[in-house]
Formats: sequence, C-alpha cells, structure tokens
Amino acid sequence: MTALAVLLLAAVLLAALTVIKRKSPARLREIPAFTRLVRTVGLSIEDGKRLHISLGHGGLLDARAGSAFAGLAILRIVAERTSVSDMPSVASAGGPDAWSIDPGHDQAGYQAANVDELYVPTTGRVTGLTPFSYAAGAMHIAPNESVSTNILTGHFGPEAGLLAEASDRDHVTLIGASDNLDGQAVLYVSSQDALIGEELFAAGAYLGGDPAHTASLALQDILRWLVILALLGGAALKFVGVL
Repeated sequence: MTALAVLLLAAVLLAALTVIKRKSPARLREIPAFTRLVRTVGLSIEDGKRLHISLGHGGLLDARAGSAFAGLAILRIVAERTSVSDMPSVASAGGPDAWSIDPGHDQAGYQAANVDELYVPTTGRVTGLTPFSYAAGAMHIAPNESVSTNILTGHFGPEAGLLAEASDRDHVTLIGASDNLDGQAVLYVSSQDALIGEELFAAGAYLGGDPAHTASLALQDILRWLVILALLGGAALKFVGVL
C-alpha cells in the first residue's frame, strides 16, 4: 500500500513538474560527458562518420529496466539528429526483450525529423544473447562501419572492458554509463568521459529531450529529500522512544 502511494505521488509530481518545465527553461549543471556527446553528434555529421549506441544487455521487466529505457531515450534523440546524415547512427542490444521496442525508438527519431522514409531497419541489431557474446559482436561494429564514437548506455558488467579496449585500439571516442558497479568501474578508467551513478538517467534532459525528462530530474531531487527526511525523522523518533 505504501509503495502504491509513493508511485501515485511520484506520478502526480511528475505531471505537475512537466507542466512547469514547459513554461520555464531548465538550468542544469555541466556534465562533461554530455557536452562531449553533443559535440560528437555534430562532428560525426560533418565528418561523414557514424555513432554507435550500445544499449547493453539489460531487461525491460527487471531491476535493469531503468538503464535500458535511459539508453533508448539517448538512441531516439541521436537517431533524430543524425537521420539526415549520409551515415546515420547504428545501435546494438544484447537481448531480445530490449530490442523488441528498440526499433520503435530508433524510427521515432526519423519520424520526429520528418524523414521517416530514410529509416533503415538494419542499422539496429542484436549482437548476442549473453553479456560476453553481446560485447564480442558489438566490438566489431566500430571498425567495420566507419564509427567515430561508441556510446555505451545501459546495463554493462565487466564485458564493457572488451568494448573499451576495442574503442581504444580503433581510436574511437568512448562515452559510457552503466547501472552496474563493475561496469562503472571499467568505463570510468577506460572512457574519455564516463557518466557516474544516476547521471545515466539525466541523458534525456541534457540532450534536449521532452520537458518530462527535465521534470524527472527535479522529481528525483524531491524524492531524495523525502527519503532523507524520513530517515532523519525515524531516527529522531527512535531516539525519543529509547529515552
């Protein structure tokens, strides 16, 4: 019952904050990884290069769903911005459940740019059904398809090291984010700019997505403070009760 109440509260707050954010522009702190990502999108179009968005192997019906949807948000925005390029972005995923809705997000980017006739379904593919088979398949995309930047956003574990090593060997820029501590550790030491922790879920807001993305950041802050107050309040009540 408590969980349902929290969900309803979050939904109401998100709707209200979305309306507010539509009327006033957001002020976001600078995150170097997103600054580089925006720059690489423009440079890839000018240089005739591709961007590779790698969504990891997270599922959509488990605890890893948040990172999967965050990666799909990035895919949609990048696909929209590169849809008019001669070398549109490519995407890879490590599981059929993630990929079952991925083509829709990819094609939605083309539709948003009013060039849906340019959409090519083969720009997205499943490269493996296990973590390491997925990484082994995805690491060959960059050298074979004229990729300038690998964007890793999703659920990655130690197998991210294969993609990082391949990016370094092929002189490809690597921007990475994972909701897994092992994956975060690998990407932090091997990528030019790594997204740490919850920065992964801020991608939509920083890349200029729907106001709902910016509202979700404000909602995270509100819920975080509510949790802090609840912990402090519980500790205070426990202290009083002991006395």
